[in-house]
Amino acid sequence: MFFPSRYILFLRVQCKKMLLMLLSVCFLFGGTLCEVRYSVPEEMQRGSVIGNLAHDLGLNVDELIRRNARVVAEGSRQFCELSTEKGSLLVSERMDREELCAQTEVCIIQFQLLLENPLKVYSLALDIQDINDNSPFFDNGQIEMELLESTVLGRRFPLESAQDPDMGANSVQHYRLSENDYFALEMNTQMNANAYPELVLKKPLDRESQADHFLTISGVDGGHPPRSGTASIHIHVLDANDNIPVFGQRVYKAYIRENSDRGTILAKLNATDLDSGLYGEISYSFSHMPDKTRGVVEIDPVTGEVRVVGAIDYEEAITHELDVQAKDGGGQSSHCKLIIEVTDLNDNAPVIAIKSASLSVSEDASSGTMVALLNVYDLDTGASGRITCDISDDAPFRLVSEVKNYFMLVTDGVLDREKQSYYNITVTAMDSGTPPMFSSKVVPIMVEDVNDNSPIFTHSEYTIQVPENRAQGLLVIRVMAEDADAGQNAQIHYFLAEDAVSYFSLNAETGEIFTLCPFDYEMSSHFLIRVMAQDGGSPPFTSTCTVRVFIGDENDNAPVVLYPDQSSGHIADDIVPLSAPKGYLVTKVVAVDADAGHNAWLSYHIVKATQPNLFSIGLHCGEIRTLRPFAGDDEPKQILVIAVEDNGPESLSTTAIVNIAFEEGLPIIDELSAFGLDESRARNDFTIYLIISLTGVSVLLLILITAVVYMRFCRRSRMHHTSTKLPVFPSTYGPPGYFDVSQCGTLQDDDRYSSFLTTGSWRGDFRFGPEVFDYETLRKNGTVVRVSGDNTANVKIGPRTRLSLRQ
Repeated sequence: MFFPSRYILFLRVQCKKMLLMLLSVCFLFGGTLCEVRYSVPEEMQRGSVIGNLAHDLGLNVDELIRRNARVVAEGSRQFCELSTEKGSLLVSERMDREELCAQTEVCIIQFQLLLENPLKVYSLALDIQDINDNSPFFDNGQIEMELLESTVLGRRFPLESAQDPDMGANSVQHYRLSENDYFALEMNTQMNANAYPELVLKKPLDRESQADHFLTISGVDGGHPPRSGTASIHIHVLDANDNIPVFGQRVYKAYIRENSDRGTILAKLNATDLDSGLYGEISYSFSHMPDKTRGVVEIDPVTGEVRVVGAIDYEEAITHELDVQAKDGGGQSSHCKLIIEVTDLNDNAPVIAIKSASLSVSEDASSGTMVALLNVYDLDTGASGRITCDISDDAPFRLVSEVKNYFMLVTDGVLDREKQSYYNITVTAMDSGTPPMFSSKVVPIMVEDVNDNSPIFTHSEYTIQVPENRAQGLLVIRVMAEDADAGQNAQIHYFLAEDAVSYFSLNAETGEIFTLCPFDYEMSSHFLIRVMAQDGGSPPFTSTCTVRVFIGDENDNAPVVLYPDQSSGHIADDIVPLSAPKGYLVTKVVAVDADAGHNAWLSYHIVKATQPNLFSIGLHCGEIRTLRPFAGDDEPKQILVIAVEDNGPESLSTTAIVNIAFEEGLPIIDELSAFGLDESRARNDFTIYLIISLTGVSVLLLILITAVVYMRFCRRSRMHHTSTKLPVFPSTYGPPGYFDVSQCGTLQDDDRYSSFLTTGSWRGDFRFGPEVFDYETLRKNGTVVRVSGDNTANVKIGPRTRLSLRQ
């Protein structure tokens, strides 16, 4: 924009006197309001410095940046801005005082300087000073007048006033009239103290000598340098028209409510003319109409009625000043002033403007933290401009107002993003007009996440079974944890405890656990793994779960024969009396299997014998007994080939060779005979058993229901998962006879079984306790030595079994 030299000169003068003068109207308002006023000329170029706001307020430039300082204005136009680099207040938009404050001499624009964290508001006032940037002008550049030649000397003819949008000394100060012999220019004052020019006749007119007079009137303002505007006056000298129209009063006042209907009569002007005929006919018109009034009112040229033809808006113009002309048929006219005052109505709803840079809050924010800053104002005045503001009660927020027309939306309770991450706060503003007007605005508030939740595993403990002998890289299980937080705070990584990293690997992203090596049930039967889940927060939260991995046994070990010893080149003979009866216990094949469960159940079979009908072997106990007494033609030395098989899905087996020799003269041990009881003792035992049986049947009738329930419960707890290949054991060899030697405790007490030496008859059992065996077998003269703790058991295997215990 180009500015003339006189404008620049004016700026220099103003800079010396009052430009950027800090009037320092600073007072405390609730601890938050401080007003700083600057006086600046209008029409300053964009980017011009108004003042150093940081220096005037005693603020540091770094503090302005850190606290997000900004200048805001009420309404939609922003005339100045803050330079955070130097803390200066700059012009950001053209300021035209005539546009902003056309009807007032004092033109003040209010701004606010906002600083956040904590919130502080400074009030800024710009006093816009008028400069002489407008020249006076006449609405009608050509003034036509008709005067009778009989007009008396000294007669005054009011002229149109020159208009100047500037104020004070810069407005019209005086008038000049071009040189002539007939007319002079004088000033007159209306009732409202407004001066206007009047043309005064100094010399009699003579139409015959000069019918037309051409004059020039100039309106001059008081600026430096002064500006002027001119209008030409054309005076027609007519034959005698002795009277001019006369208004009943020089100034008319009318009052009207804003938003009045079109056609509403504001005033009825009346002028009279004593002449008759054409010279007495009066027509009315507006000689001057401001731009803001143009199109709002009109005057009836015949009746003088002023009517509303457009929208009457109090916020656009409080008053309208109109110059009205009454002109008769002879061309003579007079003027009056019509002042229309507009009464304000409550026709503007409150305006809610969000002034915050962001609308989010951390979920751990303390109560009273500012979330949003709202500027609420009403264009109406008086009671209609007083505003109350509130929000809905169902949200943990409240409104706090410490500065006029500004409301802080602050937290009023505990926020939890996991329960509610988003709020739509409806802010309602109501003015105090009659009737009141409402407006509302939805303020969206986003709750930002903080890391306040630990990962939670879907199960605190996992149990999985992995078969032994599987290749490394086998997927064991996938653990999963969930975190109620969001974003980085909910990203979970998994870790293994140090004691498990030698056997297992873990995918940190998915939680999948893989094996690092094949497992051997006989070496390790189970593992206890601790898995940790850690989120991505700062600081991170951690939780743990337990994974129990049980190694499933497979039938990968064949039975091992402990007796008779098959490792030496010579197998010792078991000697049997030649007179041994049927059912006589000759010897016992003892075998073990390193596997567990069904895979360790052993069965014995004679696959080859010197004489097939002479000996039998217990299917599950391995006891070799005679099928008949020995005959003279029997071979004195018998060789038996015994097959020992386990009970795996694909059974494994081994063979044992048993040498049996007959010797004459050896005594027969009744305890080793299955039929060594005498007949009388058998009868006595039978009688006792019969009595006990009858008594038991009687008692059973009374406790039948309880016994059935109890037996079913016991049967479930002792139930074995058997395959079709499992042998059927007699009650003597039921579950109590088997012992778990794996140390892992995976079987129930009555289901625990592992490597065992099977039992036989009540007289010929070889029973081994539940302790863990370290099978370091030494075969010395047919003796098996087992060491477990401090207990030592020596078992003599042979036709005459000895059992010695040393505690």
